[in-house]
This record gives sequence, structure tokens and C-alpha cells, in this order.
Amino acid sequence: MRLTILGCYAATPRTLTNPTAQVLEINNHIILIDCGEGTQVELRRRKVKFSRINYIFISHLHGDHFFGLPGLISTMRLLGREKELHVYGPKGIKEVITLLLKLGDSWTNYPLLFHELISKEPELVFEDKKISVTTIPLNHRIYTNGFLFKEKEGKRKLNIDAAQNYGIDKAYYQNIKNGKDITLDNGETIRNKELTFDPPKPKSYAFCSDTVYDTNLSEQLKGVDVLYHESTFLESESELATKTKHSTALQAAKTAKAANVKTLVLGHYSTRYKSIELFKEEATTIFSNVLLADDGRAFDF
Repeated sequence: MRLTILGCYAATPRTLTNPTAQVLEINNHIILIDCGEGTQVELRRRKVKFSRINYIFISHLHGDHFFGLPGLISTMRLLGREKELHVYGPKGIKEVITLLLKLGDSWTNYPLLFHELISKEPELVFEDKKISVTTIPLNHRIYTNGFLFKEKEGKRKLNIDAAQNYGIDKAYYQNIKNGKDITLDNGETIRNKELTFDPPKPKSYAFCSDTVYDTNLSEQLKGVDVLYHESTFLESESELATKTKHSTALQAAKTAKAANVKTLVLGHYSTRYKSIELFKEEATTIFSNVLLADDGRAFDF
């Protein structure tokens, strides 16, 4: 699982920082999460192929989380895209995007499919053989969701040495990979677990931005491998965080600790602070395994 940060700063784009956007590579999917201004430029800079992005998840309709989407959709058209593009986001996102396309007489020449979200409860919004995606309802100034991405358990791996020791013909190897037990010529049945290795443990990633500190979040986030949680402010501005319905680094750490996640990634920083290291210093007083998102930074988990 690989997470590439395209932008992770709050509010406005600047010459050296970008608003929220990130790419999650999980089980052969390349997924774009949020799409602030400048996202397509950062995708090029990080050498992420537009054609490999088939699913985009938008948390909410504040500009620093989706203003880059119309441009990206338009560029995909100019690049000759033909396959479907699925956009998941709050109700209203279809109206916003299609109005721009209509007024510019620039309809896409590929299927553009919107999946508008309205539920205030966790909802399974995407699932295939490899992953599932469930919404994480957040408490912000407008309707907002985070997203929980989970890998499906993979197939067991063939233990060739064990199969050969039992004298099992190669013709049965595929059945073993498919989870079947094998019966030998002498009538003995060999359990599949004796002929295979456990698959890698499925990984999970939770994206939470933007939200006021919410103790209820930890229940849905229990045991997640990686949690990205907004940390717009430090505790010295906790009153401002509450007023604007954002979180502090300390509050993000409290959520991570309560949920017993493995790794916390902080982001969505206010640019009022002289260094993002201050966010890590504050969070690690509560939770030890803290990473700092920064534009262009990639993490392998």
C-alpha cells in the first residue's frame, strides 16, 4: 500500500504548498482522494498516469478539496480518455461539474459517472474482488465524509515443497491455490493449509479530513493500519478549531490512540505556523507512531 501526498495544506494554494489531494495505491487500484487546485500538475510531477485513475473520492464541497476536479476531468478528455471515470462525493457534485461542462460546451467523450452521497451513517459505496470503500461520516461545517479503504483477503500461496513431498501432481496445483483439499491415491486427504502459505494480511487506510474532534470516530477506525487525520491547528488555537470545526494535532493523536491504529499521518495544516514539525511534536505526546504528510511525500506501508 502506497500513499502519495499531492497536497496537504488548508484553505488556499500557495507557491510552495498545495491544498488537499492524495493518491492511494492499494491492491492494484490507483485512487485519487480529494482534488484541490493544482492536483493535475502534481500528478504529472509525481509521474502518476491519469489513465490509471478510475475512481475519485471527494470528501466535501469546500474549494480546497475539489476545485481541481473540473480541470482534471477536462484534461482527461483532451488526452483521449475512453474508459469510465467514477466520482464519489456529496450530493451537488454532479451539478457543479456538469454545469461547467455544459457552459463550456465541453462534454467528456468518456463515461463520467457520479455517485452522490447523502447518508449520515457509514455506507459501503464501492466494492470489488480486491477492495471495499466505506464512508466515514465527519462533523464539519457542511456535509462531509472521510473514507475507509480495506483490502480483501488474497488467495493462499502454494507451498511447492509441501506439494512435492506429498507427491501431488502439478495438475492439482490450481485447485490447491483455489483453497481445495487434496485426496491422495491412498485415500488420505491433505488439508489445504498444509499445502499453502497464509496470504499477506489485508491492509486498511482511513482518510479523515475535515472534521471537528469527534470521540465517536474511534469506533469505526478500530485497528486501521494507517489513519490520515486532519490537524489544521495546534492546541494553542483549539478554540479556533472548535469554531471552524477542525481538529488539532493533539486531538488527532487522541483519536488514533483510542482507535488503536498502527500509524497516524497528520495533514491539512494551517499555514500560520512556522514549521509542520510542531504538529508532530504535539501529537507524539499522546501517540508515538506519527508521520507528517507534506507535498510530494510518499509512504509505503
